[in-house]
Amino acid sequence: MSATVSTPSASENRAAPALVLGAVGVVFGDIGTSPIYTLRECLKAAGGVTQANVFGIVSLILWSIVIVVTLKYVMFVMRADNDGEGGILALTALASGVAPERLRYLLLTLGVFGAAMFYGDSMITPAISVISAVEGVTLIDSHLTTWIVPISLVILTGLFAIQRRGTAAVGKLFGPVMIGWFLTLAALGLLHVVRAPSILAAAWPTHAIYFVAHNPTTAFIVLGSVFLALTGGEALYADMGHFGKAPIRFAWLFLVLPSLVLNYFGQGALVLAQPAAVQQPFFGSAPDWALAPLVILATAATVIASQAVISGAFSMTKQAVQLGLLPRIPIVHTSTHEVGQVYVPFINVTLYAAVVFLVMFFKSSDNLAAAYGIAVASTMLLTTLLMYFITHNLWHWKPIATLAVIVPLALVDAVFVSSNVSKVVDGGWFPLLAGAVLFTIMTTWHRGKQLVVARMRADNLPLEDVIHSICRGGHPLTRVDGTAVFPGGVAGTTPTAFMHNLKHNRVLHRTNIFLAGTTDNVPYVHDSERAVVNDLGDGCYSVSVRSGFMQVPDVPALLQLIEPQVTGWHYEASDTSFFLARDTILASGHDKTMALWREKLFAFLGRNAAQAAEYYSLPPNRVVELGSQINL
Repeated sequence: MSATVSTPSASENRAAPALVLGAVGVVFGDIGTSPIYTLRECLKAAGGVTQANVFGIVSLILWSIVIVVTLKYVMFVMRADNDGEGGILALTALASGVAPERLRYLLLTLGVFGAAMFYGDSMITPAISVISAVEGVTLIDSHLTTWIVPISLVILTGLFAIQRRGTAAVGKLFGPVMIGWFLTLAALGLLHVVRAPSILAAAWPTHAIYFVAHNPTTAFIVLGSVFLALTGGEALYADMGHFGKAPIRFAWLFLVLPSLVLNYFGQGALVLAQPAAVQQPFFGSAPDWALAPLVILATAATVIASQAVISGAFSMTKQAVQLGLLPRIPIVHTSTHEVGQVYVPFINVTLYAAVVFLVMFFKSSDNLAAAYGIAVASTMLLTTLLMYFITHNLWHWKPIATLAVIVPLALVDAVFVSSNVSKVVDGGWFPLLAGAVLFTIMTTWHRGKQLVVARMRADNLPLEDVIHSICRGGHPLTRVDGTAVFPGGVAGTTPTAFMHNLKHNRVLHRTNIFLAGTTDNVPYVHDSERAVVNDLGDGCYSVSVRSGFMQVPDVPALLQLIEPQVTGWHYEASDTSFFLARDTILASGHDKTMALWREKLFAFLGRNAAQAAEYYSLPPNRVVELGSQINL
């Protein structure tokens, strides 16, 4: 595992412009579209336009972005890469690898909760982003108000429909579009800042302090809306593995941050000069001739922002499956060049259903803003808590240095979480409910898998003893040509499928390979370290397989990898049979560490998991499935 700041090589430097362009197109879509609605919601929460309100809120937005996004994520959290990968699950794996044993389950629980909250964010972001952009048409023609929801649904339907085609081709357009978007943000902001340069005084933090000190109750409520300016900040860390730290930092510091700040200040200047513009300060900042193009550009930008969180949900699902937090789910690779580009049909349909519900239920970005924020704020707080273990246990900072950094950041995150709690009744219940359901599913599946492995270890005989008994115990079986492979076993134990094959067919293949895998707390395991072969004698081999949480199992590729370690054997797909156990989980309620309803949920998830043959990339016509029952 790695948690160091690396210097880009010469080749990386040559690729930097392309990486910066890609980062602008993918990483900053969510936070980059926040100006469409953030200041409007803040002034609404503050009670209207006054000079103190505008200066105080603009100052709060500025310093929130500086502290949370720039200092926390760009300068601090992005140093904690897990072999180049970021995101809440990657950080959890990294932290649990260095934390004391007694705390690892707690860290896993925190990481799972953060991942569940991310899914809630993935549902709300497309809904609020697209509908807020489409609302701009009402400034062109007020009669179009009734068309906001239908137009939004058409755009979102098209967005989710094209997911199966992958994002490689469309992604090439994302960078230029988003660069145009950020330059437009900067230009619109600069237009009004030049007209009223006094707004620049809001850069002094004293305005934010004054606003909070003189209106503590109102300020607390307003902070829940100020946080809208930070949604998408987590993406800077989550997408680090795709582009690297340097391109993301460069794009943020020299394009995205200045553009956002200029636009927020410009909107502040506009509403001070024209208080009526508070209804739509973002679109109101554009000249009349530019309104229609701005609505079109905003819609394109929000679609890109939505694409980023949808792709993030696909990627996180792949990680969760590998880490044993979700059952096997069909995952489609949409690119022959980029292993990270995946499409998960079940997640796509689920997100689409949730987004349609949100648009039809809340109907406007005003209402959706009430549901937005609490999930992201929770994830940000959990990231800070996990960073404590990175600084203390991995980087070996002195306790005083660790606390000096972690405590202030945790307090800022806690304030934003608590300020968003007031949104629960107005709509914040949705991401919390979605997160609670997903948290329950992930923790139930993880615990259930632990119980299944424990039961298999208890009930199944040691593999070496069985091989020795059947091959050298005086009762030799008929040997048949070919290779039998038994994937998905538990290290050291005899696979159920192997015993059933012996019982029913009474034959033993010339070569038998038993695969038992584990997932490490790193994204990728190098081929040279992936498999260790143990010769059990008589043509039988046990193989210990290590995978990273970003790697999808591919048994045929693995067999080709271990060929040099198996003397005199060559993998031929047409000469190999794969034996799988189709386990039926029975919830008995006998286990005292897991409630009966959770056992039934685990059994239900197991019945509906993807076929093991598909998950292991096995040729369908070479697979033999043998049924078995496991009583929890």
